Amino acid sequence: MENLAEIRDLKVEATTDSGRRVEIIKGVSLDVAPGEMVALIGESGSGKTTIALTLLGHARTGCRISGGSVRVAGKDMVALTERERASVRGTSVSYVPQSAAASFNPAKRIIDQVIEVTRIHRLMPPDEARQKAVELFRALSLPDPEHIGSRYPHQVSGGQLQRLAAAMALIGDPKLVIFDEPTTALDVTTQIEVLRAFKSVMKKGGIAGVYVSHDLAVVAQIADRIVVLRGGEVQEVGTTADILSRAEHPYTRELLAAFEPKRRVDDDAAAQERKPLLEVSGLLAGYGPVQPDGLPMVRAVQEASLRVEKGRNLGIIGESGCGKSTLARAIAGILPASAGRLVFDGQELPRSARSRTRDQLRELQIVFQYADTALNPAKSIEDIIGRPLNFYHGMKGKARDIRIDQLLDMVKLPKALRHRRPAELSGGQKQRVNFARALAAEPKLILCDEITSALDTVVAAAVIDLLKELQRELSLSYIFISHDLSVVEAICDEIVVMYDGRKVEEITPAQLKTPKHPYSKLLFSSVPKLDPSWLDSLQLDKELVREYGHR
Repeated sequence: MENLAEIRDLKVEATTDSGRRVEIIKGVSLDVAPGEMVALIGESGSGKTTIALTLLGHARTGCRISGGSVRVAGKDMVALTERERASVRGTSVSYVPQSAAASFNPAKRIIDQVIEVTRIHRLMPPDEARQKAVELFRALSLPDPEHIGSRYPHQVSGGQLQRLAAAMALIGDPKLVIFDEPTTALDVTTQIEVLRAFKSVMKKGGIAGVYVSHDLAVVAQIADRIVVLRGGEVQEVGTTADILSRAEHPYTRELLAAFEPKRRVDDDAAAQERKPLLEVSGLLAGYGPVQPDGLPMVRAVQEASLRVEKGRNLGIIGESGCGKSTLARAIAGILPASAGRLVFDGQELPRSARSRTRDQLRELQIVFQYADTALNPAKSIEDIIGRPLNFYHGMKGKARDIRIDQLLDMVKLPKALRHRRPAELSGGQKQRVNFARALAAEPKLILCDEITSALDTVVAAAVIDLLKELQRELSLSYIFISHDLSVVEAICDEIVVMYDGRKVEEITPAQLKTPKHPYSKLLFSSVPKLDPSWLDSLQLDKELVREYGHR
């Protein structure tokens, strides 16, 4: 069978800050057959996305394809002119980005952006395109498929926006779709529906795919073959079953080992009763016009109460749109709560960040999920990390420079990156800069909103170990918002399960296998396993699925 896509001896060069050219992709070759899903896995900066983007004939700013060939559907993507490539993108090959939030225009309705490719390439009449978009919304398990397209990007959750980006890529009936970490923003229950939808849509249309991911459990469910990458080179290639059960390369075995969760062990279990650092009671937060009762129209968080003790960590889990991130923003004061009480380190904390003192702002920091939108693209990394050093500590000159280097070391980033801008970093590197900025304030509590979602398993495990080390050294506490139960299990002492804006259960990591609330049972049973047959054999309780809004 003739391959749909062929990469032969691909080389990509990047220009360093000094103007020197460095080879970052070193002679990679791979094939994709019609209807086949090939996964590219490896640590952050291994070249996964760079290789995938060459299938679009694209190289990131500061990079160039310096050797080899890339062919898709018989076309040489490197030799084509830019106008010729534009005619291929969206029809022969399309792309689902890692961060949908950075890919949608906030000023345009979703439906107009999803069907834009059909207008550009004149594929079908507008009414037919809208109907096809609705069918894709339904296939991708989006709520209210007939009307969700009339909303603006900010009016849907992160997980919903990611699926809408997939619909945008699929609407032109491409032969090859590149998925760049498309499920990192999804909770596990939604992830199951999306993975099943991806498999169904791709199989029905005979569409081939290249799936970029660091999540081996996700890859196990959707990929036919796996290509393991490190440092711009192929380490191992094999069928999914062979890689998972008979991995030969040491690095592949390291990735597999990093997937196994390491439950947090309380080193001070017999210590005296801990003092509360943060107490939240009756918190209500939301969006939209204020109603006659003084409360917002959309109540994303309702009557939330929780407690974080000094030196301890609280995990908050739940599906996309359940109110996890809204709760974090309300605690941080970015979205002032409409009701409720916040007590931080024994003192009443104003609900709005604007009313908090500089010390209160410094002591409670938040690290956002989407580093793409959290970091100023016009600023260098040293400016981004240096700003809180100056704002909170008055650091300037040499003292500031030394501290920036120390913070980069803390988050496992080379000092040479300090002069670059966010667009010149990988997704994982950007998220580590995001975390370094929070550390610069020297806080007591850090709100971590999906901070490991963009990291491969090896780097994520290293970050978790780093957070534990910093916690011991600096007496930090964390609130960890995540859909990755292995991360929550590894670092948290207590776990809050949220659904529809409310806390439905609070348990310890040891109780994850025996939850009491029906939604918790549904959530925990949906965690992907390192087993290629797991997704197809998964049978969720239909009554629970219906009760909690999933098909």
